[in-house]
Amino acid sequence: MKPRPPVPDTTSAEAWDDYNIGKRIAVGSGPAWREVRLSVFELPQVAETFTMPAVTEPFIAWAASGNAEFQEREGNGPWKTTRVRKGTLFVTAAGAPYDMRWRSLGSEPFEAVLVILSMPLFNAALAEVFGAQAAGARVRDVSGFEDPRLTALLQQLRDEVGHRDASPLFVRGLGQAVGVHLARHYTEVSEDAKHAVAALPAFKLRRITDWMAENLAEEFSLARLAGQAGMSEFHFNRLFKRATGVPPSQYQIRLRMDAARRLLRETDLSVIRIGNDVGYSNPSHFARIFRKETGLTPSDYRRQK
Repeated sequence: MKPRPPVPDTTSAEAWDDYNIGKRIAVGSGPAWREVRLSVFELPQVAETFTMPAVTEPFIAWAASGNAEFQEREGNGPWKTTRVRKGTLFVTAAGAPYDMRWRSLGSEPFEAVLVILSMPLFNAALAEVFGAQAAGARVRDVSGFEDPRLTALLQQLRDEVGHRDASPLFVRGLGQAVGVHLARHYTEVSEDAKHAVAALPAFKLRRITDWMAENLAEEFSLARLAGQAGMSEFHFNRLFKRATGVPPSQYQIRLRMDAARRLLRETDLSVIRIGNDVGYSNPSHFARIFRKETGLTPSDYRRQK
């Protein structure tokens, strides 16, 4: 097993696997898995204390097989013990680094399926479920529970990893279903957000964010986006930020960085070519933005493979 890299406070969905101590036996890769990150790990029978970084995206861990006594804690807080068996689930988002340890109970292999939803996909689910209150919605940390409906969706995603030509439409649809399920059952709205009265309609938000994702290399234009929504620039900017938590310009940067990280990990394209493909004709500007968003240069990020 290769040495674990130093553990940061947060990391990207693409790099999260690098910090797991288990053996990765499957991973979703290619065009179908751009908005849903899925990895399958065979975990050791016994794991001493180790630290995992946080991710900002909604994160789900599902015990697909095995039995174990699992413990977790945040910082130097008390250990929380959970009896894990086949079907046990954990949900979290935007937390802090946390410590883990476990010991298997029995000889059955301990297999975990790990799913991370992209923020654009999950934000669209929040907007549909909560409307004006979406910006104040946050996923709750829930450990050691069972949810047959969520498990059925995760099982279909797990099965799709086994297909050489995984369907982008099918995976995106399952990811949307998982996002809506999380929004409905495992998400809370802050008290301040409950008093919000105006937001960008969900269908307009989806249409605009889909267009932004499909046109990453286009120069950012608030006027063009506001025109698509049929609003003034000021009104659109305010409602978009309320719905997603960030202004449109920052949302586009995040989409570009998501695409850049994927291309750096999944292709041999040059850094300059990748920068161009996601909308940065100036390599220095691309490297500066990438480092600001990820903490690494594009070349250093690629070397993390």
